[in-house]
Amino acid sequence: MTMKTALITGSTSGIGEGIARVLAAKNYNIVLNGFGNKKAIKELQSDLEKGGVGVFYSDADMSKPRQIKKMIDGAVKKFGRLDLLVNNAGIQHVDNIEDFPAEKWDAVLTVNLSSAFHTIQSAIPYMKKQGFGRIINIASAHGLVASAKKSAYVAAKHGIIGLTKVVALETAEMDITCNSICPGWVLTPLVQNQIDAIAKNDGISIKEAEVKLLSEKQPSKQFTTVDQIGELVAYLAGDTAKNITGSAISVDGGWTAQ
Repeated sequence: MTMKTALITGSTSGIGEGIARVLAAKNYNIVLNGFGNKKAIKELQSDLEKGGVGVFYSDADMSKPRQIKKMIDGAVKKFGRLDLLVNNAGIQHVDNIEDFPAEKWDAVLTVNLSSAFHTIQSAIPYMKKQGFGRIINIASAHGLVASAKKSAYVAAKHGIIGLTKVVALETAEMDITCNSICPGWVLTPLVQNQIDAIAKNDGISIKEAEVKLLSEKQPSKQFTTVDQIGELVAYLAGDTAKNITGSAISVDGGWTAQ
């Protein structure tokens, strides 16, 4: 049986790493991408390989279209196919509109939105040739609703959902699907750092700090885990979900139901 290959952008930490771990456990070859400590990336690669899958790391800069194409082509050269593309790479900057630096706006749009266009553009021909493909874009609750001071992020994530719909329509008669996942608060190391800071600054327990962070937006007052996002990616990549395409699936504890 031919092993499937998944490429996950921004997968050296956080949500992307969680998705990579779930997919590796389900026997996907993995293409990792992202920045970070080289030793930690090597350890992640070795950890994933323990399950018997192939792992390839690309340090492609998601703001550089040529590097993105080289990464996609390299993945296919390494594993012979590309079955699943997960666009997860993202950056953030928070500021009022009038104070938002133009270069930060451009950077957020480039990494959070344009990079997905470039990965999809390079991946689609391979998926068409092999007669199968799954594209999953990690959007956000902010792809459906807004928050103050996040103009670039909100614009980019709304754009990702629009891009998802277009790709879904263009591939609707093929065994290629394109969907968006829209998480609310996900418990990642970066978010844990925020919780720890709240607990320290306010003199409250970690649990109380979690509730304080969640209460403003997420009615369930529970974090989504990276494993839960990974399992949803795996489901959408499978045959059971072959008629789910163009969807924006919320995983936000009721955030966007309000």
